[in-house]
Amino acid sequence: MEIDSKTQNNAIADESKFSYRRILTGDRPTGPLHLGHYVGSLKNRIRLQDKYETLVLIADIQALTTNFEHPEKLKENIFLVALDYLSCGIDPNLSTIIIQSMVPEISELTSFFSMLISVNPLRHNPTIKTEAKERGYKELTYGFLGYPVSQTADIAIFKADLVPVGIDQLPHIELARKIVRKFNELYCGKLVEPFALIDKFSKLTGLDGSLKMSKSYGNAINLSDDYDLIKSKIRSALTDKNRLHPTDRGNPEICTIYSYHEAFSGKALLKETNYDCRNGKIGCVKCKENLFGVVKNLLEPMNEKRAYYLKNKDEIWGILHAGTAKARKIASETVREAKESMKILY
Repeated sequence: MEIDSKTQNNAIADESKFSYRRILTGDRPTGPLHLGHYVGSLKNRIRLQDKYETLVLIADIQALTTNFEHPEKLKENIFLVALDYLSCGIDPNLSTIIIQSMVPEISELTSFFSMLISVNPLRHNPTIKTEAKERGYKELTYGFLGYPVSQTADIAIFKADLVPVGIDQLPHIELARKIVRKFNELYCGKLVEPFALIDKFSKLTGLDGSLKMSKSYGNAINLSDDYDLIKSKIRSALTDKNRLHPTDRGNPEICTIYSYHEAFSGKALLKETNYDCRNGKIGCVKCKENLFGVVKNLLEPMNEKRAYYLKNKDEIWGILHAGTAKARKIASETVREAKESMKILY
């Protein structure tokens, strides 16, 4: 089942035509979050939590699809992700943070949904194919192949209207819509058919110039990195290879550092950097120093919050348990409604 562009466009939210109330978003806890996460999702979540009821899922079960050999790392990674959330501005008074494995109803709904889809659409899902290729998987586990079904259950069980994603995740949302639609048609159900909320700037280039910043590629600046490490990483980042001297004319369009200025610098500095680079008025070393100052200013308030929560670790776990308990009430009611629709509420 290939998904054409028209079908994908139908999955994108149009806030001018419809009223939405609840967002579901989240991450697999595979380690600390980085600037790519901030640009691609965290920044948007912080903005949206004032507008919508926001649920943020730490998808620890789905993390096992690629890290099943070391489940003992999950607890620490859950803590690190939650710490990053709270440090960067996710407000527990506005956003509900949930641990996936502590809501068993998600797994129950996943099993129902798995009956409604054949293997071929999962095998041909472009996101699955790309990740399998990147990781060198020749054989796919049932869990890895089926995690879009699990993601559908994540969304549907909390009756989320909107799912903020990058453009590369659109196939997942359209698949979720198809599964929910089929469930509703078969059983006269009332599950919510979700829409994707697309962020135009949803990906940050890696320090090595590769397509994306990623922990697995070792080309990321973590939100929790200390300033000396960040400065060192920025110094090593790829720039315009054709510039041999500070006075050489540069091309910002092919420079990794300039792409970071686009993501984090204000309009004035961005315009100045563009002009100076093109006209050989600034060298790469100075340009990197300017970027470090911008990134440091971004992270300073986050680090203040991080220091607080590191001194009050129990508060983080309290937020996670309270959020999960709140979310489980929603999930339990959704599963009850689903079973009632299926005539299996014994």
